[in-house]
Amino acid sequence: MENFYLESHPYVELCDLLKLQGWCESGAAAKAVIAEGLVQVDNQPETRKRCKITAGKVVSFNGESVRVEE
Repeated sequence: MENFYLESHPYVELCDLLKLQGWCESGAAAKAVIAEGLVQVDNQPETRKRCKITAGKVVSFNGESVRVEE
């Protein structure tokens, strides 16, 4: 599992995290897979595109996982 560091930001939006991790090529692609329920946050499907992901959360998509750290 990889780590994603917020670097003094309070959160990252879910659609932005998918782009930053390289899991989706664009924001539109990220929003589409989120809307389809293909992304999980802490082992629960998440369909809110701009869900605020804070430190301690684990995001999973397409067999990949990342833990968000401060």
